[in-house]
Amino acid sequence: MEHHEQSYSYSSQGYYGRPQAGMPSAASTAVPTPQRPGTPNDSAGGRNPFGDGVESQASQRSGHGAGNPFTSPSVSRPASSFDGSSSAGARLDDRPQRYFHSRRVRKDEIEKPWMTKVDPKEKWVTILPLIGIFLGLAISGFLVWDGIRSVVKHQYCQVLNEDWSNGINPDIWEAEVQVGGFGNGEFEQTTPANSENVYVEGGHLFIKATLQKEEYMESDYYIDLLKDGTCTSTVPMDCIARTNTTAGNSSVVPPTLSGRLTTKPGASIKYGRVEVTAKLPAGDWLWPAIWMMPVEETYGAWPRSGEIDLAESRGNNYTHPQGGNNIVSSALHWGPDPANDAFWRTNVKRPALHTTYSSKFHTFGVEWSQKYLFTYIDSRLLQVLYTNFDSPLWNRGNFPSVDANNTRLDDIWSAKTGRYNTPFDQKFFLILNVAVGGTNGWFEDNVNGKPWLNGSPNAKKDFWGSRGSWFPTWTQPQMEVSKVQMWQQCDGNEDL
Repeated sequence: MEHHEQSYSYSSQGYYGRPQAGMPSAASTAVPTPQRPGTPNDSAGGRNPFGDGVESQASQRSGHGAGNPFTSPSVSRPASSFDGSSSAGARLDDRPQRYFHSRRVRKDEIEKPWMTKVDPKEKWVTILPLIGIFLGLAISGFLVWDGIRSVVKHQYCQVLNEDWSNGINPDIWEAEVQVGGFGNGEFEQTTPANSENVYVEGGHLFIKATLQKEEYMESDYYIDLLKDGTCTSTVPMDCIARTNTTAGNSSVVPPTLSGRLTTKPGASIKYGRVEVTAKLPAGDWLWPAIWMMPVEETYGAWPRSGEIDLAESRGNNYTHPQGGNNIVSSALHWGPDPANDAFWRTNVKRPALHTTYSSKFHTFGVEWSQKYLFTYIDSRLLQVLYTNFDSPLWNRGNFPSVDANNTRLDDIWSAKTGRYNTPFDQKFFLILNVAVGGTNGWFEDNVNGKPWLNGSPNAKKDFWGSRGSWFPTWTQPQMEVSKVQMWQQCDGNEDL
């Protein structure tokens, strides 16, 4: 009886000694409540009629809520429920007290490896890596210094700054007027300055290709530039052309008109820098070029005296297998004769990045000295072709000992001058032109619907006859030039 009073006192009063909700008061427990008829007596059987036997047994074993059929068994209740003020949980102050336990390492248990005697060889584990790092930094610093020291720093003096504000100045520029195809079998007749094909408009120079007059192509016609005094060559085949309509005759005048400007009269350099800011043409079989030729053929006819191509392209679109107006080529031409032109050793193509060279202006440049020559686009850092003159060009060309006529080929350059960069040691002038077609191989046969064959005597005639296919593609048949600048290297040793 005493045990029951104590249990009741705790469970009925709760943590603060007050009756809990749903529990009988002290007064009501004095007289037992009569059971309803048919209600089983819990005390008689010791079982919970609403449970399955397992819960009641667990409840009785737990010691909490004994005799209460609605109390959750201890095994199914979270631990947190025992820490509250519920009558089912134990009181906080009823739990056994746990004393603080220190995990501090005792003084006599601390390891002190630095107090022990160190092997003298162990110090090299630190010293050797430090020596390696020091040597690496020293070598890197020396290489950077040596690289900066070895960079050639030239002095430049400007010789041309052309913005076309004064038109086409004849003291500087010459428009070459010819009909002979300039050695490439080109299909254009070049016209004088300030014509329909070579003119200044809106502060820009335009070199534009157009169609020849139809009557000059379809009926007998004769062009004699020597007679009218406009030809810039003294070679008759460069100045005279005719259309002969006799059956089977392949002779026709050039089927197109275009232009070609040079700075030979007033601007040339021997070492220095050139920059041309231009937008290239768009149209099938157009051939724009920005290039340089020697003022004097000191070492003989082309390519003995050299040629510098800043940029050449094709007006065709990107589908052309050789590259259209999305690609420019840069090259040096040099060799003992045309059959042994070593340009393929110094020839690089540069594609435009997500655009074409006909869609916007680009700056095409060259920097040239006794020791090197490189071309670039838009920035000197975006180099296209780079050539070091660190060995004789004749040796680099690996030319045959004899030519096609079984004539012995001797070193015509460095053996005479002692300079590795010969023939690129003379004055060169600038050329701007837009050619059309040609039979020299710039446009390969049977490629991209090419309407003529290079070896055919009817090449120009066939080209004219297919104008219905290529002329509609001439949406932008001109090279548009906004600026030309030339600088002469003026270190004082250019003549050495």
